[in-house]
Amino acid sequence: MIRQLIRSYVGLVAVAIALFTVPVAFTLTDQLRDDTADSVEREADTMALLLGNGNVPSCAALDEMAKAYAGETPGEVQVTERCATTDLPEPEQDAALTKALRDGGTTTDWGSPFIWGPKLVITVPAKQSKVDLDGTNRGPVVGAVRIEYSTSGLTTRLWTIWGFRAGLAVAVLAVAVVIGAAAARRITRPLRQLNDMASKFSDGDLTARSPVTGPPETQTLARTLNQGAERLDTLVAAQRIFVADASHQLRTPLTALRLSLDNIADGVDDDFVKEDVEQATAEVVRMSRLVNGLLVLARAEAKVTAAEPLSLRDIVRERLDVWRPAADERGVTVALGGSADGRLLVLASPGHLDQVLDNVLSNALEVSPDGGTITVEVEPRSDEVVLSVLDQGPGMSDTEKSRAFDRFWRGKGLTGKSGSGLGLAVVKQLVTDDGGTVTLEDAPGGGLKVRISLRASSRSGG
Repeated sequence: MIRQLIRSYVGLVAVAIALFTVPVAFTLTDQLRDDTADSVEREADTMALLLGNGNVPSCAALDEMAKAYAGETPGEVQVTERCATTDLPEPEQDAALTKALRDGGTTTDWGSPFIWGPKLVITVPAKQSKVDLDGTNRGPVVGAVRIEYSTSGLTTRLWTIWGFRAGLAVAVLAVAVVIGAAAARRITRPLRQLNDMASKFSDGDLTARSPVTGPPETQTLARTLNQGAERLDTLVAAQRIFVADASHQLRTPLTALRLSLDNIADGVDDDFVKEDVEQATAEVVRMSRLVNGLLVLARAEAKVTAAEPLSLRDIVRERLDVWRPAADERGVTVALGGSADGRLLVLASPGHLDQVLDNVLSNALEVSPDGGTITVEVEPRSDEVVLSVLDQGPGMSDTEKSRAFDRFWRGKGLTGKSGSGLGLAVVKQLVTDDGGTVTLEDAPGGGLKVRISLRASSRSGG
């Protein structure tokens, strides 16, 4: 919008300059042509009067005047033979000379239909002095005077006229750009503030508010958005508090219930009753996992913390060291591939990547067959880093992939459906909070590939 406003403002100024400057320049050009032609023609008429007299004093005066004119101006005087005492050149026979001698007409030739040519040629008739009562010379044409006036000086003045105005126009346009940029930024400042608020809001910062500034329309819009954000923040905060409190409060009765079931199992000899108690205990354990998952998800959906540059290599290797003992118990190999060098930094909130890797590795170990391999790859891109976790499990269908990030949805693990169904939901929440994306793809050779795209830090590589 700023660029469009600047272009519009500069365009209006350019049109105004064109409407007022170009006509003035053309007017000055025409005035320069007319003044030069009038001046040269006056000099030619004066010399034609001297030539028309034909006496010795007039011829001497004509000769002196022509030489003085040639010395002071870029013009050259040519006359037909009438004065024997002058050595001025004679004009070439052409249509203009024929018109002057035969019809007594004056001819002005600029040498080009476009502005002018290399010289201005004016041919005037010289008449014998015979003046009527009205002051008009009715004498016969006895010769002609021609002045060839070089237009090089006029061309220089023309370039001065147009060049000055072109330079002035460029300077005015430059000032217009500066003023237009300042005015555009001032006009669009309320909109940029609203956009900043919307960006923070989309990133999960529900406390973002927009200043109520600018014209009445943007002030009304800012107040409306702020009120809506306030209500939404209140509702979401209440929901999070409820989930966290409910999950926290459920942990105590669930723990007490499990202890009671354990006591019952210890005091019962009937195998059928023991089997029922064990099934009830398994359900209590599963419910405890759900409650713990809800607590984790509530914390993940809490206020987003500021992302900071973190060493991806250190985090990946630390979490792999933690999970290797559990993988070794089942003969599963955990391998690190890609380009996870020590200079590779990503933007993430502290603790997010640890939890993301824990959930993804837990799911991968859940579905991996005994003796299988889990591969963690890191691939740096121009402005992002792709972290991939590949397993050799049964994989997922397209339908399962589309539902995998839903809360409480559980896949088919080889070790049983013991998960809470919140692991991938937590992963997506944490990765999204850090400005990344997570997708599920088919791993080469079978299995599932969890592809996590993270923002690369500008400090990476140094």
